[in-house]
Amino acid sequence: QVRLVESGGGLVQPGGSLGLSCAASGFIFRLYTMGWYRQAPGKQRELVATITSSGSTDYADDVRGRLTISRDNAKSTVYLQMTGLKPEDTADYYCNAKYNVNDFWGQGTQVTVSS
Repeated sequence: QVRLVESGGGLVQPGGSLGLSCAASGFIFRLYTMGWYRQAPGKQRELVATITSSGSTDYADDVRGRLTISRDNAKSTVYLQMTGLKPEDTADYYCNAKYNVNDFWGQGTQVTVSS
């Protein structure tokens, strides 16, 4: 059974930092491109960052330099380290795994940036 379980969300002040984790199981993690997406209230889900099976990364323009995606294939886990958080980063953050026609999603974790 495929599972993607996000953790690490919460409330943080503007300018603060937060780390998200996504633990994967039920598929061959090292083959998959992993990604983080987010959906703010009233908005569509959008790409935040991706990391390929070889470790190449890509970021949305508005998070580049502040957010860092990484993966640990031995632990089947993908991470999102967030620094310099802004109120506009407030959203539900979702973990995604893609390989060929397979496209898996986690349930999401909420991040709120507010003073």
